[in-house]
Amino acid sequence: MTALRIILGDQLSLDLSALDDLEPGRDVVLMMEVMEENTYVRHHKQKIVLVLAAMRHFAETLRQRGLTVDYVGLDASDNTDSFATEIQRAVARHRPSRIVLTEPSEWRVQAMVEGWQALTGLPVEVRSDHRFFASRARFAAWASGRQGWRMEYFYREMRREHGLLMEGDRPAGGEWNYDRENRKRLPAGAVSPARRRFLPDETTREVIALVERRFPDHFGELQEFGWPVTRSDALRALGDFVEHGLPHFGDFQDAMKADTPFLFHSLLAPALNLGLLSPRETCKAAEDAWRSGRAPLNAVEGFVRQILGWREYVRGVYWTLMPGYADQNALQATRDLPAFYWTGATDMRCLREAIGSTARYAYSHHIQRLMVTGNFALLAGIAPRQIERWYLAVYADAFEWVEMPNTLGMAVFADGGQMASKPYAASGAYIDRMSDFCAGCTYDVKQKTGPKACPFNYLYWAFLIRQKERLSGSPRMAMPYRNLAGWPRERKAKMLAEADAFLNQLN
Repeated sequence: MTALRIILGDQLSLDLSALDDLEPGRDVVLMMEVMEENTYVRHHKQKIVLVLAAMRHFAETLRQRGLTVDYVGLDASDNTDSFATEIQRAVARHRPSRIVLTEPSEWRVQAMVEGWQALTGLPVEVRSDHRFFASRARFAAWASGRQGWRMEYFYREMRREHGLLMEGDRPAGGEWNYDRENRKRLPAGAVSPARRRFLPDETTREVIALVERRFPDHFGELQEFGWPVTRSDALRALGDFVEHGLPHFGDFQDAMKADTPFLFHSLLAPALNLGLLSPRETCKAAEDAWRSGRAPLNAVEGFVRQILGWREYVRGVYWTLMPGYADQNALQATRDLPAFYWTGATDMRCLREAIGSTARYAYSHHIQRLMVTGNFALLAGIAPRQIERWYLAVYADAFEWVEMPNTLGMAVFADGGQMASKPYAASGAYIDRMSDFCAGCTYDVKQKTGPKACPFNYLYWAFLIRQKERLSGSPRMAMPYRNLAGWPRERKAKMLAEADAFLNQLN
């Protein structure tokens, strides 16, 4: 009995559950490049290259291991451009007795999978994705009955459960969290390490040419493509980070510097989210660096928390709250996304820097996403669905399960506090403290109002004034609202007027 084993574009792992008990010579692996997956949002050109090139390399790896792979290329003349019709065609070609796959990572694709049995007339076996630390059911069990969800408590359970950075039943070093040590500004004159990038091989160059031909109007540039698209290169990228980035990652993980998008960050999220690296081996490599004295504990704990904590947590949030989560808009934000999110044409240097690196590399690090592009969207009242679709489109590591909760829950507080205990709103002072962006800006970060004032300053206070009813009851917002309480009515009105004048001319 032949099984048709379907592997999706972010399931490029040899230990994928869909490949368990596969019978070489009998079973067929089906991999599909279809237009609908590249256009449901207008993905960055580099993101499309990354996924398609990694898929093609993985298919070749499977063939070298003696597996039969039916690979449908995007440029195939008979490609029908959708999962549904390509699966029907594959069933007609191979006449399997059943379909086997690992659970999809996105709700949209899961909804498609639920119709495949009726579509093909075959039983469809959907297996759990054991590449994560926590199954969907494990997170749901943790979340059940809790009044509020906080990543920190879930993270501690995961540390205990998986024995990472533990000394017996206690956290390594006696503390669960070293975040207070990880908020340093980059010192003047500091030089970040040259990060390992990967020159496109012949297969990847073919994909680059395909993407330039088929998606010429999509956002982003391709000249700087250097992401790992094979397992071996992903392991080299991991080794490069552990040696060169991890030792200083903790101290400067919140820092930003002009024309220096990578700093000490790992650059591993694309490989992790495609399946070229496993979260277990990645966390273990970081832990080994600490235990061998090659990286300090605050750096290693901060990095492990991003993977074992945030990455697992947002996946749990996504699958527990979807599909309704996608429509959250607790702050009733309705403004259209400004055009400069696509062009970078703004006088605000911090936004120009973040969007420019996004166009060039399909990347900006988490503080640029949260406290620059996200903070602006929050303060300006950008419609959550529009900014969420932007993040999904423009970043190489953006898959909906990880991107949506980070956007709706963290960046723009659209879920009203399900994920975070307060909105991550800040004036220009934060950006000035953590970067060198303000020094070369058209606006003056020291000015609170007036034509030369940094827009983040009056947008911040206008946001607090407008959202007082929704936010002032939060203990973590007590300080700014105490400050605001002493303002005369005229000052509040002036702040609102300046914010409105700026926002009304955005587009």
